[in-house]
Amino acid sequence: MSGKLIALTGATGFIGRHLLTALSARGHRVRVLLRRPVAVPEGASGAVVGDLARPMNMAAALSGVDAVVHSAGLAHAMSGAPEDDFRTSNTEATRKLAEAAQRAKVGRFVFLSSIRAQTGPSAAAALTEADAPAPTDPYGRSKLAAEEALAEIGLDWVALRPVLVYGAGVKGNMAALLKLARAPYPLPLGSLTGRRSLVSVESLAAAVAASLDAPGPIGRPLIVADPDPLTLPDMIAALRAGLGREPGLLPCPVSLIGLACRATGRQETFDRLSGSLVARADGLAALGWRPAQSTRDGLAALARAGG
Repeated sequence: MSGKLIALTGATGFIGRHLLTALSARGHRVRVLLRRPVAVPEGASGAVVGDLARPMNMAAALSGVDAVVHSAGLAHAMSGAPEDDFRTSNTEATRKLAEAAQRAKVGRFVFLSSIRAQTGPSAAAALTEADAPAPTDPYGRSKLAAEEALAEIGLDWVALRPVLVYGAGVKGNMAALLKLARAPYPLPLGSLTGRRSLVSVESLAAAVAASLDAPGPIGRPLIVADPDPLTLPDMIAALRAGLGREPGLLPCPVSLIGLACRATGRQETFDRLSGSLVARADGLAALGWRPAQSTRDGLAALARAGG
């Protein structure tokens, strides 16, 4: 689809900024859809201001558009938000934008969903696209409901379900982990064995590109994950390697680590990073997608770049 016109939502967010750069670099013209008047982000070919929850002006915004990449929404980091807020921002806004895209005869709708549409914060076995979705929180349920809405509308769509995304400018748990890795002292985390799949924002952008380029209707969700899941000690070791340092990890009973996290109000962060959540990107691999780099190399590069 080189040279085609792509409408992008969420272009000012962490993932959206990277998508704008990557899509422009691939020769696409990118029209960004903004909630409020701001300077047009660098790399955009144009911008339209409007509220996705009330998309009265979407006909003009989507005129001549070949595909929509929808990355805007209420983030999982705002997990304390009411369920109605997640439904409004993540489900209903997606439905209304997709309906507008169908009316505008847009060729494909790429939705940035989440692995949380499929599972809770951890999973006992490796996740595949054949597994029945079982989200456990309002955020995950809102993303799954958005996917179901896309399936009902009848346009050509794909929902990408990325695992935890890392890259320059990342916030939340990955930012906290990077800060921890930069600490000058040894860390008592060497006994943690839970493995987690990660994906770099560059690899996620490549997954979006593969979804845009794939022939024929897709009409289903696709997992986005690097093939080499890591333990939390592996992640810290990779980050510290990028800083030119030894891992500096000491063994400590996991029960004591959990107790310390509860005492300092970090139990949720500990649960998310220490439990296992391994996912396989079989569908994307069949479309020819490959991650930009290994997870270890990507984390090392993130640390060298300063996060």
